[in-house]
Order: sequence, then structure tokens, then C-alpha cells
Amino acid sequence: MREFKLPDPGEGLTEADLVTWRVAVGDTVKVNDIVVEVETAKSIVELPIPYAGVVAALLVDEGATVEVGTPIIVIDDGSGGSLPADGGSSAAQGPGAAATGAAPTATAGAPGVRQSETVVGQSGSAQSAGSADQAGSEAAAAPAKPERTPVLVGYGVKHTEAKRRPRRKAQLLQTVAHYPDEEPAVKQSVHADASSGVGELVAAHSTHVLRDRRPLTELTDHSPEVQARMRALAKPPVRKLAKDLGVDLVDIAGSGDGGVITREDVLAAAGGATDGAGAATSAATAAGAGTSGPRAENRGAATAYGNRGEERTPIKGVRKVTAAAMVGSAFTAPHVTEWVDVDVTATMELVERLKKDREFREVKVTPLLVLAKAMCVAVRRNPGVNATWDEAAQEIVVKHYVNLGIAAATPRGLLVPNVKDADLMTMRELADAIGELTATAREGKTQPADMSGGTITITNIGVFGIDAGTPIINPGESAILAFGTIARKPWVVGSGADERIEPRWMTTLALSFDHRLVDGELGSRFLADVAAILADPARGLVWG
Repeated sequence: MREFKLPDPGEGLTEADLVTWRVAVGDTVKVNDIVVEVETAKSIVELPIPYAGVVAALLVDEGATVEVGTPIIVIDDGSGGSLPADGGSSAAQGPGAAATGAAPTATAGAPGVRQSETVVGQSGSAQSAGSADQAGSEAAAAPAKPERTPVLVGYGVKHTEAKRRPRRKAQLLQTVAHYPDEEPAVKQSVHADASSGVGELVAAHSTHVLRDRRPLTELTDHSPEVQARMRALAKPPVRKLAKDLGVDLVDIAGSGDGGVITREDVLAAAGGATDGAGAATSAATAAGAGTSGPRAENRGAATAYGNRGEERTPIKGVRKVTAAAMVGSAFTAPHVTEWVDVDVTATMELVERLKKDREFREVKVTPLLVLAKAMCVAVRRNPGVNATWDEAAQEIVVKHYVNLGIAAATPRGLLVPNVKDADLMTMRELADAIGELTATAREGKTQPADMSGGTITITNIGVFGIDAGTPIINPGESAILAFGTIARKPWVVGSGADERIEPRWMTTLALSFDHRLVDGELGSRFLADVAAILADPARGLVWG
């Protein structure tokens, strides 16, 4: 049996949300098969399994937040063994190690041993301490270790030597979780049926454990006080509903399989949602009984308007990271925003010509493409805009490359992937890169590497019909350009006697920059250069 722990998906992240299991208990998997999708603070990542075998257990529910290094799945690879008894990581076992019945500890200093790789020890009766030498000799006589199998999660399946510490027989038997602040009445060891595997799961994944003399089949007969302290079984949406209605899950007897509390159980405990508006109001009043302050007032107000209530969404993932980044940027970098109206009629004509060009037939050509190219040219003329403020070193870092960020609205929130070395690309290459990045972002499959290292950003608010705004600078950069909607407007063209009003394609550009390192003159010259290229794309040939 092998236990797979959540690896670091990238960028030093410490946790991830488990989105979807791709396998179920009993499914057969091969090395590098995708078994789960996890959502990090930056993207959705598909994780392959580094083992081959049959899925023995899924240890984490969908929707749960899991810390890196937490066991999430157990694979039966045919080597025998059972689910872990002590939750510890162990290495591959030989026949002698299996005979001791305890989880082995990896040899100290063994190269290549990683916490994400675990071999689960076999269950069974324990040997006495005097048999340790015999077990060690059997392990030494084991056949040679096989070669590592290349996998996709950053490490291979490595079989290492293992040593086993002698244990008393009573310590091999399973334990029962209890709350740390409660002193139980029974503090002695328990002999339980280890073959059931129930005690093993409890012991392996409980933070606090205590030995209990009673059989596991009698553990449901707790006193009311202890029973009330135990964690109620309910899915996250049901817990949210109970919280919104002010219902304590401890007071509800679950009607689902295994005592799981269902949505209907919560509604029934709240007073019955099917009894009409009057019953709903009574339920809200009962839920708010004994409370005071804004939360109690909100419950009453919600039911007064047809029981529409409120919706609470946990702040996590992309939203949590975006919020922290925006607050940090807004209150660290002194923002200055400048606007300019631009006649982009010539740009619109260029876009129409490019759409008919054979070289651009297979890509999407939009005014955003022309703006991206104009930004790269303007950065070359004004490199001070493509910089960052290093507070720790007290230095201004000017970057002689352009990683152009493209802000994309996705179902998961705002993502800003960037095109690496955009200034070195042709128009066709830039079109391909932008199309690929935005499509991947909307699918929620942008990798962390694609969102790191940006130097300057475009946010295309024009697609929502907005003329302009004051965008917040992406952390680690010094400028961001908001691209407003393009619309037909009256505009004065010509000069002198030839001056006249004509309908033209117009847009508004808004540039926010960090005034610590970008002065008003530099920001204005950069914005004017971008506007000049959009008004006359031929300038890009001259300046580029």
C-alpha cells in the first residue's frame, strides 16, 4: 500500500483546494495517470500519481483545503500492507520488515527520500523485541531494489532500505481521537480488531489520539457530553447553510448514510423551510435567539424580505491572493493615473487588413494586438517605465526585457498571465501568444510560471463597454495601462481651413504608474508614444 501526499504544485505554495477527483475507490491507475485536480492560489493543477495499482482510499473530500504534505490518496500496488497505523511516512519494506507489523522508519540520511512518497507497513501480530535481529537479517537477504520509475510530479518511486523499531504489542493496536481540552475517563490501552481498518484510519489522520480499552464497535455509545463534542458529519454546503441559519450541527441527528447531516436535516432543525414565509421567519427568529448585534439583526432583516437571506463565500484561492496583492499595491505604491483620448481609426483599418492577410488567418486579430505591440515599442523608447522598486535593497531595477501581462477575467477571478519576451516577437507570434494565454486562463489551467515575472500590464476594460478607469498596478511592476472601449464619436480632423468634424473610431487610454520611480514626465511621454502609434501604426515601423 502506498500513500500519496499533496506535493507543492509550484511557487512555494503551502496549501491547495481539492477540486475534483478523477478516480474512485477500486479504479486501476498507472504511473503518471491524472488522479485529482487541485486549485492553488494561482491556477488549477492536474496531479499525476507516481504509483501503479488500485485506488484503496480517497482521504480528502472534494472542496476541502489541504496543506502540502497531507496524505490524499492510498494506492494498493500489490505489495501488501494496510492503511497506516501511525500516519507516519515510511519507505519500502522487505519481507522481514513486513513481519514486524509496524510502520518502518526510513534509514537516516538515505538519499532521495521525500515526504511525498510513503510505503505503508503491514498489519498483523507484533513480534517481540528479541526478534528484531532476525527481521533485520531477513531484510538484508531481500532481492535487489528495482530502478526508479520516471514520474511527472517531480520525483520518482524510490525503494529505500528501512529499519523497524521494536514496539510493544499493545502499541500496535489502534486508538480513538478525542478533543485535547477534554480529559477522558478511560486512559488505558485498547485491544481492537485491526483487520477492520477503521481504527487505523482514525489513528492515522487524527491530530490528537488517546488509547481506549473499549472495542471499536462500542465507540458510538459515548456519554451525551462526549458525543456533543465530537465533530458532526456534514458537507461544506450543508455547514454553510447551518451557519447562515444559525443552527448548531451538534444538535442535529443526521439522516444520511453513516449519520451524515443533510440539507433537509438543517432546514428541519431551523423550523422547516416548507411551511411558508411565516415558518421561515420563525426559524430565523429561533436561530437568532440568544444572540445580539449585527448578525442577529441581519438574520431578521433577511427573512423580512421573503427569506432571500445572504450568501457568504469563503475568501480563498485567487480571490484571497488578488485581494492581498491589490491592498498591498494600493497602499504601498503612490499611484498616479493619466488619461488620453485617441483617434484609432487607422488602427481599426490595420486590424481589418490583417484579418484578410493569409499569415493571420488562423489567429484572432484585435486592436489589443496592436496595443500590445505599441506598448513594447514605447517601453524601448522609455525603459524607465519597465522597472520595479526594490524596497529591501533600496534600488530601482530597470528590466531590459518585456514580459507583457494581459489581465483576464475568469470564473475563478482576475488572472494576469504574461507573455515572456513580448518585445522580441513578431506581430504573428504575439497574436499566437496572447490567444493561447487568454484561452488557458479562461479554462482555469494557467500555470503559476505563466503569472510570475511580469514587467508591465494591459487591462482591457473596453470589452465591458467602459471608457476608462484607474487601474491598480500589479505588484512587482511600475505601470498598468487600461484600454477603454472603441466607439464611433464625432472628432475634429484637419487643420486651418480644412478643419472639420467627422465620425471617428475613438478610445481612451488610462495609465497608472508608481510615482516613486516614474515621474510625471516619463509617464506622460510613455503614454503619448502609445497613443501616437495607435493613431498612426506606421510610427511603430519608424520607432521600432
